Amino acid sequence: MRHSIGAARLREATSRLAAIGGIDIEGQVVGLSGLAVDVGGLAHHTAVGDRVTLDARDGRAVVAEIVGFAGMTARAMAFGVTEGIGPGTTARAGLRRPGNVLAVDNTWIGRVIDPLGHPLDRKGALPAGPNPRPVRAAPPEATSRARLGPRIDLGVRALNGFATCRAGQRLGLFAGSGVGKSTLLSMLARQTDCDVAVLALVGERGREVREFLEDDLGPEGLARSVVVIATSDMPPLMRREAAYAAMTVAEHFRDQGKRVLLMMDSVTRYCLALREIGLAAGEPPATRGYPPSVFAELPRLLERAGPGIEGIGGSITAFFTVLVEGDDHNEPIADAVRGILDGHVVLDRRIAEAGRYPAIDILRSLSRAVPGCNSPAENALMRRARAILALHADVADIVRLGAHRPGADAAVDEAISLAPRIEAMLRQGRDESTGIEATFAALAEILGSA
Repeated sequence: MRHSIGAARLREATSRLAAIGGIDIEGQVVGLSGLAVDVGGLAHHTAVGDRVTLDARDGRAVVAEIVGFAGMTARAMAFGVTEGIGPGTTARAGLRRPGNVLAVDNTWIGRVIDPLGHPLDRKGALPAGPNPRPVRAAPPEATSRARLGPRIDLGVRALNGFATCRAGQRLGLFAGSGVGKSTLLSMLARQTDCDVAVLALVGERGREVREFLEDDLGPEGLARSVVVIATSDMPPLMRREAAYAAMTVAEHFRDQGKRVLLMMDSVTRYCLALREIGLAAGEPPATRGYPPSVFAELPRLLERAGPGIEGIGGSITAFFTVLVEGDDHNEPIADAVRGILDGHVVLDRRIAEAGRYPAIDILRSLSRAVPGCNSPAENALMRRARAILALHADVADIVRLGAHRPGADAAVDEAISLAPRIEAMLRQGRDESTGIEATFAALAEILGSA
């Protein structure tokens, strides 16, 4: 009897404790330099990654994140502007209160949000899901992950035929500015055979956001998408958080067994945000000004995409764009991303200038899932088409100079005849969609006419 009364009292006490709201611990701003805010009085109660609230003098509550410590002083960075914050500003940290979480809900499909889960589309409040998820999560256990799924129809002939993708695969889109990667992403968002599309616009120009949403993505693409936006004018923490938030949304739908398409534009701007954060926290610059933490965080993010746990059935097929500065494909971020992902697609400025879109360089693009996901006949078609395009590129200057004599080399004659037809097949309007089987059928018709 006494045991049952004691158990009942323990349950009642536990329930009352659970109902108590979060407790705030207060500290003070003791210094501010550049992007970093030094806070005293919180070192014993906070850790790296915790959120604090800064009470600015103009009445604003500015959320910040602890990014490091210098002795007993916590170093934070703000998610908003730091005007109105100075020495003596109150800094509040919440104990027993979830910080870096996102309460994703299925009704978020069709919505445009910021990295903290606030709506940006003026369609009302976002319903909170029942199970908040941490935005900084570990990838699924490697030995428990499912293998790549069947090939997935992307609707783009150049990708379906020459860089065939499987469900759960991760590809990099490498391009300079103005080569058409945003248009290609919008084509993938509308045409890919998936259940949900998640787009992260990291460091995007504010002027181009509405153009992308209304013209490139359109109502059809937005209707099955969740778009996370952090424009270039936002603080580096917000730009970094956009990548984590988009990955968290994608994981929510993946864990429901859905086929998710994740597109992030761009990984380069995510790394630039990490560089700003690392330098402000006191890290030394290393490779081309990037601190070591950038190259530690990059695989932690990219590895979260891919197949889910075996038996659940969901997957995240991901496309990560990489801005190659000055078309230098060997810069540090491009090198690191190529080594992590399952393939790369190169968009070439010369092809774009010649008027062929999407401006995908077939010979420099690679999907590591090929040849395993195509039939032997399809692989043979792809290899032959690649060989023809490679030979045509080799002899192009000779042909322009008039130094080639027809009949002197049958292989060169074939390349001169067929390469323009293959190039014409690769040209595709942004509202045009072609399936995998139709792509290989068109390629077979061209090569069979030789």
